[in-house]
Amino acid sequence: MTAASNKNRKLIVKLLAVVAAMIGLSFASVPLYNLFCSTTGFGGTTRRAAAAPEAVAGRVITVSFNADVNRDLAWEFHPMQTAVRFRVGEVGIAKYSARNKSAVPVVGTAVFNVQPDKAGPYFNKIECFCFTEQLLAPGEAAEFPVTFFIDPAIMDDPDMADVTDITLSYTFYRAKDQSKARAAALALHEGTGKGTIPPTTLQ
Repeated sequence: MTAASNKNRKLIVKLLAVVAAMIGLSFASVPLYNLFCSTTGFGGTTRRAAAAPEAVAGRVITVSFNADVNRDLAWEFHPMQTAVRFRVGEVGIAKYSARNKSAVPVVGTAVFNVQPDKAGPYFNKIECFCFTEQLLAPGEAAEFPVTFFIDPAIMDDPDMADVTDITLSYTFYRAKDQSKARAAALALHEGTGKGTIPPTTLQ
C-alpha cells in the first residue's frame, strides 16, 4: 500500500467518524433541547413543580387556554374553559377534553408552551396530562386536567411587569410508540376487552 493510499484511507475513516458523531448528536439534540427548555423556560416552555408556593400575591393574571391537534391524529381536543383569572401563586386547575374519532385505539402525546415566551420560566405545572402519553379507545372521550400556578418570583422581574395575560397552549400528536394501542386493539379483537378499554390514568 502506498503512502498516498494509506493517507486517503485514514482520511476516509476520520470523515466516517465525524458523520457518525453528527448523526448521534442529531438524535440526542431533541431530548437535550427539551431538557434545556423545561429547565430554563426557553421558548415559552413551562416548568414542572413538586408543590405549590406558600405565598399568594395580590396581582391577578388572566390565563387563557388553547388546543390544537396534529393532522396525523384523528382526535377532537379542546379546552373546557376559555380563560380564568388567577392570583400569582394561587393553584389553578384547568381541564381539556379529548375524543378519539377513529375506529382503532390510538396513543397521543401532548406538547405545550405559553405565550408570551418570557412567561415560561414562571408558569409551573404540578400535575399535567402532558407528563405521560394518553391512550384512547375508538370513540372514547376523556377529560385531561392540568394543575398549575404562576411563580411569585414574577413579581420581582421588571421585564414581566407588563404581563397581564398568559396563554397556555397544547398540541396533541400521534405518539411514535403505538404498542399500547396495538395491544388494546388485539384485546378488542379477541373479545377480552368486551368492546371497551379502561380509561388511561391521568397524571
